[in-house]
Amino acid sequence: MNQLQKHALQVRKNILKQIYCAQSGHPGGSLSGADILTCLYFEEMDISAENVDTTDRDRFVLSKGHASPLLYAVLCEKGFISQEELKGFRQIDSKLQGHPNMNYVSGVDMSTGSLGQGISCAVGMALANKLDNNDHRIYCLLGDGESEEGEVWEACMAASHYKLDNLCLILDYNHLQIDGNIADVIGPEPFQSKFEAFGFHTVEIDGHNFDEIKKAFEEARKVKGQPTVIIAHTIKGKGVSFMENNYAWHGSAPNTEQYEQAMKELDGE
Repeated sequence: MNQLQKHALQVRKNILKQIYCAQSGHPGGSLSGADILTCLYFEEMDISAENVDTTDRDRFVLSKGHASPLLYAVLCEKGFISQEELKGFRQIDSKLQGHPNMNYVSGVDMSTGSLGQGISCAVGMALANKLDNNDHRIYCLLGDGESEEGEVWEACMAASHYKLDNLCLILDYNHLQIDGNIADVIGPEPFQSKFEAFGFHTVEIDGHNFDEIKKAFEEARKVKGQPTVIIAHTIKGKGVSFMENNYAWHGSAPNTEQYEQAMKELDGE
């Protein structure tokens, strides 16, 4: 097991720990994005304890804000949040709200929750960097179900219009949302042709393959004159057998027996 795999494993365990302790949260879409954010925070972005409170670094927006356990788990693995703090997830006196709040948690670059607003903020941040001659990049994780929001495509249209080649979207394409398969809810596919029509450079990858993820980020950095979207094919609930490809785990917490089984499965990988 290489270092990225070790980080991703701990991220998944920390996701489950938060949701189990709170008996509330969104495990499915948090687990599906674990490999993407692990690669982003440990290989791609230049975020550190020294620059976290400055504008002199790359920034990340979790547009699918309900996947906050994923972001907190990664920030914990980076050393910004303690293991003890994770246990307070969604508790009344905790900084770790159900949706991330930039006012309380170091390393959270944008408060998100209302779907579609995160990507809109990311576009604004990328435009601001262009105006300020700031060469740092903006990354944004978008949900496939979230893409049913019209605001998402307004943001994409603006990103293309302003030639925001410093913006990299990652679509967590796990095919499921709270009510079932995205194709049955409102059918936002096909994504590649839609993003291309909105002026994006597109890359399709396996969102659980670190080599493909790293190569996609490398390709995005080389693109000039247009934003990039990485369409990452993922598995909702990845890593836990009874959660995988099961939309019932979009927003459900495991009981003690389920939690213990999930942690055993992860430890056995």
